[in-house]
Amino acid sequence: MAVLETIPVLLSSTSSSSSFLDTSTVIALTVFFALLCACIIIGHLLEENRWANESITALLLGLCCGVVVLLISKFQSSRLLLFSEDLFFLYLLPPIIFNAGFQVKKKQFFKNFTTILLFGVVGTVISFCLISLGAYLLFKRIGVTSLDIQDYLAVGAILSATDSVCTLQVLNQDETPLLYSIVFGEGVVNDATSIVLFNAVQSLDVSNIDLLTALKLLGTFLYLFFTSTALGIAAGLISAYIIKTLYFGRHSTDREVALMMLMAYLSYMLAELLNLSGILTIFFCGIVMSHYTWHNVTESSRVTTKHAFATISFIAETFIFLYVGMDALDIDKWKSSKASPGTSIALSSTLFALVLVGRAAFVFPIANITNCIKKRPSTKIELRKQFIIWWAGLMRGAVTIALSYNQFANSDKTLTEDSALMITSTIIVVLFSTVVFGSITKPLIEAVLLRNAKPVHSDATDIPSLDDLQILFLENGDPSDQGGSNEPARRKGSLSMLISNPTSTVHYFWRKFDDKFMRPVFGGRGFVPFVPSSPTGAADPQTS
Repeated sequence: MAVLETIPVLLSSTSSSSSFLDTSTVIALTVFFALLCACIIIGHLLEENRWANESITALLLGLCCGVVVLLISKFQSSRLLLFSEDLFFLYLLPPIIFNAGFQVKKKQFFKNFTTILLFGVVGTVISFCLISLGAYLLFKRIGVTSLDIQDYLAVGAILSATDSVCTLQVLNQDETPLLYSIVFGEGVVNDATSIVLFNAVQSLDVSNIDLLTALKLLGTFLYLFFTSTALGIAAGLISAYIIKTLYFGRHSTDREVALMMLMAYLSYMLAELLNLSGILTIFFCGIVMSHYTWHNVTESSRVTTKHAFATISFIAETFIFLYVGMDALDIDKWKSSKASPGTSIALSSTLFALVLVGRAAFVFPIANITNCIKKRPSTKIELRKQFIIWWAGLMRGAVTIALSYNQFANSDKTLTEDSALMITSTIIVVLFSTVVFGSITKPLIEAVLLRNAKPVHSDATDIPSLDDLQILFLENGDPSDQGGSNEPARRKGSLSMLISNPTSTVHYFWRKFDDKFMRPVFGGRGFVPFVPSSPTGAADPQTS
């Protein structure tokens, strides 16, 4: 895959090389590896800085490198690295999403799963509708007239994809577990939902839009969502069963680590091959692997996989921000748009305004609806936390740019003036939101959330334990008190408690089902292979 291309000036001095390697590829990779090292060092030095983080550092370094290349080429080309959707979606994004699922605090994630789905799925759909409608009503007034209905719907899906990295780098999941869980979970589900919506739009027949078309769009979305999730769960369970049954660790720990990595990546590729959502598939594959497969490998493999997945994810994430920063200064796209600065600023401002409105239109209503349903104060989302959730979703990242390229710079379509303008305006939104909003995130969260934070009290006493729930079920089924006058009252009280704590109740039934049926087949915590050097059931770093 030819994704690397250096500027002619750099090639002129090395064209006589007899190496079998492509010189342009070597130069580009050398520059990027050097920039990655610089990002890690600068990020370490700025760890305590309230205005900067590694994401912004990588983006700014990419921009600076793009400027240098632009100057060297005398404003003819800045293509040290061409933006390739294949490179992004096939090589950089999968390890990031997999590590997110593998490292997630499962208990906290599923405890807030309903809220996460409301924000990540329902909220993204609301944002998609509002942004698409706003683009349809406003773009023609700005002067963008060549877009069709499918383009407007695609714009809604493109700008619905958030990037909450900057916020997650500031939040602490131990100090603010509820907020971190919602922001983190919504970020992953949002990306998957946006891409599923985008793919659904591509397969939509826009020549005759009616109620049936809308229902087809909904049906396609639900099909992609649930089948992708099921595929990820199946891949994780298969990997757990294979490693538990064959137990590679008795001969080689390298094999079991390699199998975990390859099975995870295979799930993503199968999803893409079947035109499903690879993001959802590999995310849930990561969750299942951390719950079952991770416990079936040796102690050394557990340590290796945990740090290897995190390291690969970190490098890929940094590479993406460098990638975006350098590609933003591709002079060819800016020349192709032929739009005046006023038109470009107007379109970028409109896009960003639609992002602000689309985000606010669902965050605050959904948060207040969930607050009405929840009874415990510790589980309610306060106004300042709602603001942080709204703010976390304002940044846009590489997913937005990749989808924009797919829609407006597809090889099957000619890059028109309006298409080039849409790409450059999207780049402006991404750069502005990441650099400006990202740099404000840390001091803003400290001012809004941390300084006004009340002492954290554990809500463990508000949630019935599994033992308490078991006692309730035993009491409800106890035949020793037949005809007792307190039986109806006890049953009513137990039922009321279970209804008021549905999450704990579901968790109770899941643990019973997991212990009785799943763990004997797929292993997991407490699994001890029949070999002397087997793992000892070390504590899971991700609470299940």
